[in-house]
Amino acid sequence: MTTFLQAVNEIQSRLRETVTASVTTSTYSTLLGRYVNDAKRQVEDAWEWDCLSTTIPQATVANTSTYTVSGLGLRQRGVVINDTTNKVQLQNVPIQWILDQQQLSTVGTGVPGYYAFNGSDGTDSKIELFPTPAGVYSLKINAVIPQATLSSDSTVITVPSEPVIAGALARALVERGEDGGLNSAEAYNLFKSVLADYISIEQSKFTEWDCFEAT
Repeated sequence: MTTFLQAVNEIQSRLRETVTASVTTSTYSTLLGRYVNDAKRQVEDAWEWDCLSTTIPQATVANTSTYTVSGLGLRQRGVVINDTTNKVQLQNVPIQWILDQQQLSTVGTGVPGYYAFNGSDGTDSKIELFPTPAGVYSLKINAVIPQATLSSDSTVITVPSEPVIAGALARALVERGEDGGLNSAEAYNLFKSVLADYISIEQSKFTEWDCFEAT
C-alpha cells in the first residue's frame, strides 16, 4: 500500500530531489501531488478496477421516478442496479427511451424494469426509473467508483500505485524539460507498459461473462 506522500517522495527520489515531510512542503512537491492525482485519474479511467467496486443502497419513493444517488459521483463505471425487493435486475436504456415511455405510454406506475442516467446535481449522478415506482423498493446500485482526489499525506492510493507513480513521473519529466536519466517519451511508454501489465493481472482474476455458465 502506497500513501499519497510516499508516491510523491518516490517521484522526488527518482528525479534526484530531496524528499519532503509533506506533499505541501514545497511548491514543487505540491506540483508533483497534482501530477499524482492526474495519473491516478488516468489509471482509474483505464479499467473497471475491482478495488473500486462498491454497492450503494437506494430506496425508491412511491410516484417518484428521478433519484440523485448519493456517493455515485460523476465518473462511475460498470453500473448494475438490482431491485432486491422484487428480485429484478434493471436494464440500462437511453434516457430518451424512458422519456418517450413516460410521455407516450399508458404505463403509469409499477415495478421499475429500466433505468437511465439523467444528469447530475454537480456532485452525484441522477438516475431515471421506468415504470415510476409504485411503492418503496430496495435498490442495490453496484458500480466502480473512483477514489476521491488525494489531499491528505496519509491517504492510501486505492488503485495499483506503480502505474500511478510512473504516469506522474512522466508528467514531471515533461514539465522539467530534462530527462533525469529517462526522457519523457520513454517515461510515458514505461507508464503504458506498467498499466497494461496491471490490467492484464486484473483481467486474469475474473471469469468472462461469455465464458460463464452457472451450474
